[in-house]
Amino acid sequence: MTNNTIETLQKNKDLYGSYESKEVITWCSGCGNYGIQNALKRAFTLENLDQKDVVLCYDIGCHGNGSDKIDAFTIHGLHGRVISLAAGVATANPKLNVIAHGGDGGTLSEGVNHLIHAIRSNYKVLFLHHNNSNYALTTGQPSSTTPLGQPMNSAPDGVYIDPLNPLDLVLSLNPGFVARTFSGDINHMTEMFRKGLNHNGFAFVEILQVCPTYSRTLTKEWYTERVRDLAENSDYDPTNLEQAKKVASEIEKEIGIGLIYHNPERKEFTDLLPNRQGVETAPVEEVKRMNIQNLLKEFE
Repeated sequence: MTNNTIETLQKNKDLYGSYESKEVITWCSGCGNYGIQNALKRAFTLENLDQKDVVLCYDIGCHGNGSDKIDAFTIHGLHGRVISLAAGVATANPKLNVIAHGGDGGTLSEGVNHLIHAIRSNYKVLFLHHNNSNYALTTGQPSSTTPLGQPMNSAPDGVYIDPLNPLDLVLSLNPGFVARTFSGDINHMTEMFRKGLNHNGFAFVEILQVCPTYSRTLTKEWYTERVRDLAENSDYDPTNLEQAKKVASEIEKEIGIGLIYHNPERKEFTDLLPNRQGVETAPVEEVKRMNIQNLLKEFE
């Protein structure tokens, strides 16, 4: 974190504090959600985003318990459906900063269709993918990203189905913005969240999240030994899709974190619609009462 960043946070401490909730946080000790929420509030502060400028949409899961742990406009949706919820908010009012939270369970199982079409449509949503490799809220069942052979509460003999690599999937769908970060590095998460907030389209940020209670092998130490910031590699080009796919697939001995891929040329969903060209108002501002008496007479 640079001195300018620290100075900005100190100067805007009231803005940061405005997101503080009086609700008691109930995440397990050492849960990655603490760092994620801290980084998100830092990103809002550094981008000078007031509460009225932000809508936070939460899926079901441990991360979803944060919906009332931050003093902001939040919506706690249905399992696997948070992306469609966020897309509706973003389409109704493109002037808002819409952030959606989803876990590996809801996103890559129940809600994988919504992920695919959100990337395809390129809605202006920052999607934070909490990947802790298990269904933690329901006490540690394996998810689509649980490592091969890993024993879990409902799979005591280990998982024998190959896991999905979220970034392999996302990079196959012509995305506009893909990043990966680590819940043990608040400064890095803050930077990635800020980049995502400034992207005009669907920004997918995978968070390698520590779950100290149920994911006992993917510990903070395990990740710390392997994560490498791509910003330190001067040869890495985030506009090169083939390079991005190579980095996404290398997750055993070394895991690249940072801006994985960026295509700013992709048009955001609203910009693709011919009937919205030149319209300065948001759809939500165009809602008004209409007299439908003449319409009803046609059915008499």
